Amino acid sequence: MPELRFNPITKEWVIIATERAKRPEDFKSRVRKKDIPHFVDTCPFCPGNETKTPEEVYRIPELDQSLQAASEWKIRVVPNKFAALHRKAEKMRINEGTKHIISGFGIHDIIIETPLHNMTTALLPLDHVAEIIRTYKRRFIELYSEPKIGHVIIFKNHGESAGTSLEHPHSQIIGTPVTPSQVRNRMEEAIRFFDITGECMLCKIMAEEKKEGTRVVVETEYFIAFIPYAALTPFHTWIFPKRHFAVFSDIADEEILDLALNLKTTLAKLYIGLNEPDFNYVIRSNRPTDARSECFHWYISIIPRLTTTAGFEMGSGIFINTTIPEENAEYLREVKIPF
Repeated sequence: MPELRFNPITKEWVIIATERAKRPEDFKSRVRKKDIPHFVDTCPFCPGNETKTPEEVYRIPELDQSLQAASEWKIRVVPNKFAALHRKAEKMRINEGTKHIISGFGIHDIIIETPLHNMTTALLPLDHVAEIIRTYKRRFIELYSEPKIGHVIIFKNHGESAGTSLEHPHSQIIGTPVTPSQVRNRMEEAIRFFDITGECMLCKIMAEEKKEGTRVVVETEYFIAFIPYAALTPFHTWIFPKRHFAVFSDIADEEILDLALNLKTTLAKLYIGLNEPDFNYVIRSNRPTDARSECFHWYISIIPRLTTTAGFEMGSGIFINTTIPEENAEYLREVKIPF
């Protein structure tokens, strides 16, 4: 029988369609991936094309010149040439009856993750993934130092169905002048749960997942990756820090390396087990000013793009998941990583 499962973080119901559930291996792509070169002369993110991007705001130099694509840098951060928001705009608010407007101030940067055009996070060296996370942390802190910024989001789109327009590996960080309602709703639910129970909801969810174990995918010293009980879509995965802290930028040096291991391993299991699916991931974090919050616990959400949102989901807000989270987690646990 199908069942509805409840996501306490988002207050969303998910239909687990057990009667028409597909096997985890059914989601492994049968399409042969195109061969991508390590360098594309028209790509603005490839080494040698630095003048095709706005002036960089940060870089990590490349000390290892044995790379296929010789480069002076390992990671670059540049303003998005086609930014969603404008960093030089004045922050102004206009209220006209029921019409509310805020000028389009904000910061929108691109983190170019590697000089290699054909690389993916799952295949990067561990220390390189750690450098990406350190770059996330640095820019997260710098964007929040701008008093007009209300919320900062770090995310990665990989693949056409995930919304990427340039295939060269990159992430994005955007600082907005407002806190999005989706973020605010999650915060409010976390506060409500804490007021009733005296516990962090996310800590409680993590403890239950760790104890039960059936949906755990990867566990490292400081982080645990698992498929939620009420996963919205097939192979939807969360990575939680084991210690409670509300803000991503409070991550310690030893935790950065461990997160790199957990993230790389999780993405590698998806890469091998599902034949390199398109995916999005996002870091969900509180603001540095709320670092002492007992209610919220930052985490990473990974969503492989294996299905399409259709009319029922858009009309009801209820997702239909045609896989069983416990079976998906077991499948990923058994994926062997040869590197």
